[in-house]
Amino acid sequence: MNTILRIALREARTMLKHPIYGFCMVIFPILVTIFFTSMMSDGQPLDLPVGIVDQDNTSTTRSLVRRLDAFQNSEVTSYYPTVTEARRALQQNKIYGFLYIPRGTTDAILASRQPKISFYYSLTSIAGGNMVFKDMKTIAVLGSAAVGQATMQAHGFTDEQIQTLLQPIRLDMHQVQNPWTNYNIYLSTMLIPGVLMLFIFLITAYSIGTELKFGTSKQWMSLAGNNIMKALVGKLLPQTMVFMAVNAFYNFYVFGVLNFPHPGGVFVIVLLAVLQVLAAQGFGVFVFGLMPSLRMSMSICSLWAVLSFSMAGSAFPIMAMDGPLQSLSWLFPLRHYYMIYQTCVFNGYSLLESWFHLAALVAFLLLPWLVLKKIKNAMLTYVYIP
Repeated sequence: MNTILRIALREARTMLKHPIYGFCMVIFPILVTIFFTSMMSDGQPLDLPVGIVDQDNTSTTRSLVRRLDAFQNSEVTSYYPTVTEARRALQQNKIYGFLYIPRGTTDAILASRQPKISFYYSLTSIAGGNMVFKDMKTIAVLGSAAVGQATMQAHGFTDEQIQTLLQPIRLDMHQVQNPWTNYNIYLSTMLIPGVLMLFIFLITAYSIGTELKFGTSKQWMSLAGNNIMKALVGKLLPQTMVFMAVNAFYNFYVFGVLNFPHPGGVFVIVLLAVLQVLAAQGFGVFVFGLMPSLRMSMSICSLWAVLSFSMAGSAFPIMAMDGPLQSLSWLFPLRHYYMIYQTCVFNGYSLLESWFHLAALVAFLLLPWLVLKKIKNAMLTYVYIP
């Protein structure tokens, strides 16, 4: 223990001496946490600009436009005389979509001739386009229902009969755990831990690689009695404590201050945070062991961390990917972190439901055992090549 503590104090002095450690381990992770949670603080994009092409211009069509403008996700910002001008504005990203009401729409409604209105939307931004589409579709359905209700009332139907005819099947929808459709809840809880893992990967590989770069590797190994396990434990111990503290700040801020749903409880959150940090460090050590080069190991860690955001399964479901990609997803620590978070923290299921993902994070933690001899050999015999 004395040997490990001496190495840990040596590493702590190195961390205080070089500002890159403070920026990558404390300042940047905290800034990322505040940035992402603040950017999506409203839960959903609000007041997305929408255009209107109302060639009928009657009280009925103006009522539809007012209803569309009343939705929180859409805001009617522009009126266009023709579809061509509205389409040009859509292509220039001035609006996310527009509603086209052709001339004679109101007369066709009153004559029961089933008029047709159109809405165009851009999926350049998938979230914005889908929200605008949902609002315009809802307006079209509500407008049709309002006209049908007025017609049936004129024919003497009761309210119960009208409701049955307009909606023969009543929908009973339940959005489990995130009824607000809050993007902050399910995106920030993947992006921020992913960025934190990125910094852990890089700092782990960097701290070992700089021993070769600055010619201090033999001194480091001599301090550990040429025991690579003691050398690594002592070097990573201060980093582990700092990353644990930053992770604790993230969890307190997200689940304590912002009140993100966490029916799984505090114990699961703490356990997952510990496994996240240790698994990421284990992966960083393993990558450096495979390629004992500062430049190559940090490049691979960067590439793996960036790919993790796509392979975690938050933006695009893993089950919808091709078979080889589904298999490849098991090689990313963030994937297992996100699955445990979803299952045990967000939905409150037992840890036994995610035992395989827990085992995978433990496996990442143990990966350095496979490359200990290679790292020791590199520290004692390799010469740094810029």
